[in-house]
Amino acid sequence: MKAFDPNYKLLDEMYQDEYYPDFLVDKVKDELQKVIDLLESGETDTEAVQDALDEAVCGINDLQEEFDENDSEIETVARDCIGVTVAYILEWFGIPIDMEEAIRERDW
Repeated sequence: MKAFDPNYKLLDEMYQDEYYPDFLVDKVKDELQKVIDLLESGETDTEAVQDALDEAVCGINDLQEEFDENDSEIETVARDCIGVTVAYILEWFGIPIDMEEAIRERDW
């Protein structure tokens, strides 16, 4: 079992941008953390990992209204940041899923 990179700051670009409320970025991070937890448990089956990614992305989708209510939205910077973060997680654990496929359930 491999631990996630302790030096990698999840969603750092979103945290650095005041447009995104930290408490909402925390919720996005929590969704991604579920995938990391699965991977840290030793899961390598791409179908199981993709299922976890689909759940996480749907959880992020569900946050859009809350972003709107806080004068923010999941737009270009956030999309890129989330995508890069997912790609890094997959690469770190050696999971051969393309980033676009990994976040296929997104509606942002």
